[in-house]
Amino acid sequence: MRFTVPQFIEREAKIVGPLTFRQFIFIAIAGAICFFIYSIAPFYVFVIACVIFGGSSLALAFLKVQGRSLPVVLSNLLRFNFAPKMYLWKKSQVPIKILKKETVVQSEKEQETPLKIAEKSQLKKIRTEIETRPE
Repeated sequence: MRFTVPQFIEREAKIVGPLTFRQFIFIAIAGAICFFIYSIAPFYVFVIACVIFGGSSLALAFLKVQGRSLPVVLSNLLRFNFAPKMYLWKKSQVPIKILKKETVVQSEKEQETPLKIAEKSQLKKIRTEIETRPE
């Protein structure tokens, strides 16, 4: 039995505990922003900011959309939306051709010979010959 071996498998190395370097950076930046907001803003602003920044950093770090990480999906989205696009459609001006139906004259032999249909199937005959053949 043959098995297919997957090739070109790429995995990011786990740098900080179970997190990759990219995941750690997303969470660390959100933590630093929350700490900065904690030191300068009232507590309710801090809580709202931590929910927003923490949720977005967790989504950027761990969320996958159809097997691709969220930063890759967002960069593809932005690149597609802001890249220049050129839509071309060239209608070709081909003149209309009118085709005349030609009549084909069959020879007299072709008209007189009907199709021959076999009365019995040849498969049964071949099967019995194979089964009864001495070995």
